[in-house]
Parts: sequence; structure tokens; C-alpha cells
Amino acid sequence: MIITIDGPAGSGKSTVSRQLANHFGFQFLDTGAMYRSVALLWLRDERQQDAAAASDVAHRIDIRFDGQRVFANGLDVTKNIRTPVITQSASVVAAIADVRHHMVALQRQAARGIDVVSEGRDQGTVVFPDAECKFFLTASPRARAERRQAELQQGGTSISFEQVVDEICERDRRDETRDISPMRPAPDALQIDTSDMTLQQVLGMLTAIVEDRMPMRAARDVVSGRRSQDVDPP
Repeated sequence: MIITIDGPAGSGKSTVSRQLANHFGFQFLDTGAMYRSVALLWLRDERQQDAAAASDVAHRIDIRFDGQRVFANGLDVTKNIRTPVITQSASVVAAIADVRHHMVALQRQAARGIDVVSEGRDQGTVVFPDAECKFFLTASPRARAERRQAELQQGGTSISFEQVVDEICERDRRDETRDISPMRPAPDALQIDTSDMTLQQVLGMLTAIVEDRMPMRAARDVVSGRRSQDVDPP
């Protein structure tokens, strides 16, 4: 089963996705960390920081997850990819067509044959259009900025609230207007405004919906298995 959770920064999708995956025993696919890892190595590259260099990094990168830790080419980049500079750079490299095409292929490969909760900005529209459950989380710019500022401060980064708002709005603009895989809800995604909701309220809502759809998925699998038996020779 594939569950996609898309939405802008600060909507709560990363935390909810991870906890939802833990609840059901699914794998959690942090696609944002993948683009952040590409951005980090791209900025560290001594060559000119252009689209060609970013594409080369994306094709050569080896990304591994170990719990909440992220490794890029064998290096633990968990903390390095969560800085404001990398946050902004990630949306820049994500707008490069070749980078995005390669990351989409890696994401589909990572989810092949397993139950997964995949979090990002185009998971329900582009990467997994046939996912059984699709969610799009959003929140007001102020609510998202407050969450993002608290997250940065917890990580030791001091930044003004006004700057956080500006960066969120700029990133929204890039994500929503890029030519390839712009951020938007899938037509069949359930849209949830988390501005005035607690984490537990959001998690409870999503858990109930997923549990409700699991029997339908099981029924489809049974029917599909019967059809295969009917078609395949004994």
C-alpha cells in the first residue's frame, strides 16, 4: 500500500508522515531529504553551480536512510541538510527537470514491493498517481512560519519570524510555478488545513481514513489473485 502526503513547508506533513508510517509499520520515504542531499553536494561541488552540475550530482548520489538519519555518498548529512541555505537550494535543484526525473525514478524504486508513506510535493500527482491514499496538508503562512521557526531554533539556528515568512512564501512561489511537477493537490487527494489542528488530531484523522481503505485494498488483492488464477494455466 502506498500513502502519499504532499504539501508546503510547515504544514506538518513530515512529522505526520513519519508517525503514520510508524503506526502502520510502513516504510517512510522522506523525498525532501533526497532533494536536500542533492542540494548539499551541489553547493559543495567546486564546479560552477549550474543545472548541469546539479544533474551530475543527482545521477551520482547514493542516498540511504537509517531511521531518521540520512546518508549521502556514505556521509551522515542529517543535520547539514536542515539549514536555511539548503532549504532554499533544495527547491532550486528540484526545479531542474533532469534532477527531478532521476529523483522520481529513485523514489519509485525505493517503494517497489513494500508498504510506504511517501512525503513530498508531487507524490500523489507525479510519483505515485495510483496510490491508495492521498493527502495534501496545508496551513496558513503564519502558522507554517511559526512551526518552521520553532524547528530551526530547536536545531540551534536563530532567525527572525519575518525572514521565515519571506522564505516560506518564496519557496511556495518556486514550488507552485515550476514547469515540471509543480506543487498542487492531486484531484483525488484529501486536502486538510492543519492551521488550528494539533499533531495528534491530524494523525488521528489520517489513521482513520487509511484504516477504512485497507479492507478495500485487501478485497481488490483477493479479486486480482482470483483473476490471475483464472487466466494462468494450471
